Formats: sequence, C-alpha cells, structure tokens
Amino acid sequence: MKNQFDLTDRVAIVTGGSKGIGAEIVRILAAHGATVGFCHRGDGGNASHLEKDLRKEGLRTFQTECDVSSQEQVAAMGRWASEVLGHVDIVVNCAGIGGGDRPFGKLSVADWDQMLGVHLRGTFLVTHQFFDKMMERNWGRVINLASQLAYKGAPGLAHYCAAKAGIVGFTRALSYEGAPKGVMVNAIAPGPVETDLLMAHSDDWLAMKRSQLPVQRFGKVTEIAPT
Repeated sequence: MKNQFDLTDRVAIVTGGSKGIGAEIVRILAAHGATVGFCHRGDGGNASHLEKDLRKEGLRTFQTECDVSSQEQVAAMGRWASEVLGHVDIVVNCAGIGGGDRPFGKLSVADWDQMLGVHLRGTFLVTHQFFDKMMERNWGRVINLASQLAYKGAPGLAHYCAAKAGIVGFTRALSYEGAPKGVMVNAIAPGPVETDLLMAHSDDWLAMKRSQLPVQRFGKVTEIAPT
C-alpha cells in the first residue's frame, strides 16, 4: 500500500512559517518529502535558522519575506515561488497576529483592519495566488488555520473571532469549488496552543484560560501540525 503521507515531488507554501505552528508544519511537510517554501514578516533570524537546520537534515526548504495582507507582496511571493519552487501543490495559510484582549468599545478601526488584513485578507490573497493553477492540474491542497474562537467567541477578541470565522466560511465555500477538480480545501481550528502569540498574555490570563480546558493544559505545536 502506498504511504498516504509520502509527499515526494510535492511542493508546499506555508505562510507564517518561521515559528510556532507554522514552523512545525514546515518541518513535518519537509520530513515527509515535500519541497517547502515558507514566508515570514520581519522574522528573518528565525526563518534563516529553521531553513539551515532543515537543510542540514537534507530537506528542501526555502524562505522569503512577505506581508500576506499586501497584494503586491503576495504577488511578489508568487513570482518567487514560480522561480524557486516551480509549481505549488499545497498551500498552508498559517500567518497570524495577536491583537491582545481589547473591549469592543476600545477597538479601533486600525486594530480591526490589521487583524482581518493578516488573517482573512491574507488567506484570500495567498490562496488566490495559487488556486487556479491547482485547478488546472486537477490536484491541490489548501489548509487554512482557523480557531475554536471562530465558533465559541471570546470577550475582548471580537476582531480575532470575526477574522477566524471568516476563514471558516471562506474554507467551506471554496471547498465546493475545488473538490470537483481534486483540490481539497480544509481548515484546522485549534484551541490555545503554546506559541509566542499565546504566551504574550499575562500570567493571570493564562491561568484563567488553562483552568477552562478539560485537559488543564495548552496544546503543543507538535500536536497540531500533523493534522
């Protein structure tokens, strides 16, 4: 039986791939045989370190910088991918930012635009860059990072919850378009995971959040990436 996790000859793009969940996804895709390109925004140190580490293991990884909320930068990343990677089979939209807990009355338009710009607009722009070519080849995979908060909500995070809920709706709609052509579109909706974004919260907030979880602990990136 063919190993269903064998990604030899497949090419993947991972946004937000320099650390956290994204970095672990880069690792696991490369370890299963894919050539992986990943982007970051202003995190060249971590990106270069990850790239060098994986190349020492004989894995094919390439990194570039891209603000996924910028149409121009995403288009430039598309050109870079064409030159460096060739075609792209797999897109993982993992780039994200934390907005901090902010009561809705204190949420500015700039806060809202930035959050939806990175999460929702970024997911759209990056997917749009590669989707048509996947459809032409009758094979592709798009994996979007949503969140449990898309479904349950949370006080102080209206902008984040709205952005992630938008990703869920986008994923569901696009999956209907892609499936007849062999392009599968899915989303992962993790709960709280030990990343820099989560651990930037106060100790009191983290203790409160941990107490709400049935397993009384946060998830680990190594538990999310295999999905």
